[in-house]
Amino acid sequence: MIYITGDTHGDVRRFFEPQLPCAGWKPADKLIVAGDFGMVFGNREIDTKKLDLLSRCPFQILFLDGNHECFPELFAFEEEQYCGGRVHRLRDNIRHLMRGQVYEIEGLRIFTMGGGYSIDRMMRTPGRNWWPEEMPDEAEYAEGLRNLERAGYAVDVLISHAAPTGSMLELKRNGTFSHIFQQEAPLGDYLEKVAGMTRYGQFYFGHIHLDRELSGKRTALYHAVFCLNTGKMTE
Repeated sequence: MIYITGDTHGDVRRFFEPQLPCAGWKPADKLIVAGDFGMVFGNREIDTKKLDLLSRCPFQILFLDGNHECFPELFAFEEEQYCGGRVHRLRDNIRHLMRGQVYEIEGLRIFTMGGGYSIDRMMRTPGRNWWPEEMPDEAEYAEGLRNLERAGYAVDVLISHAAPTGSMLELKRNGTFSHIFQQEAPLGDYLEKVAGMTRYGQFYFGHIHLDRELSGKRTALYHAVFCLNTGKMTE
């Protein structure tokens, strides 16, 4: 089975009971984190301890990058092919699902696009807890479109860290957010374009620290855990 949740921000407790309903999960089961995994954040001693602890989880961990990752260190991990797409392998059971990839996992076709804008970047220090690679570049956007074209613009699941523009506008209309950050607009518009040109079953994203099902088969994730195989929230 494949499960998905939202930002974990370096909190290893999120991967164990009672925070994660993982009783009975098996080594073949997979948990996808929709960005801001946060276990590679520029302190190698602490990061290594966290990753070693998570390597003991009796299931696989797959994650998108968000905006709060140490990208130079994350990108330095070994790259390999996994289920038809590119990944970085951090541990035998921990893999980074790279930007603009299409994976075939347990019979599900999954598109991924990490990255996002840090609204708190003015309070962060470049090279210590903020890195400019947080937003995707044109090459990553283009790779995503090429991979979607190869997939016939049809996938079972779209997963991103940032939200597509339409979903942010919906949240603004219902009063959840007062404004949308223009610095993230290129990514939000790209995700909206992807959703518009692709036949998909469900769209999941993190980033906004909210658990809510939205229109257009879209779901914002934070602490909630959904099963991709059934489309239902786990209890």
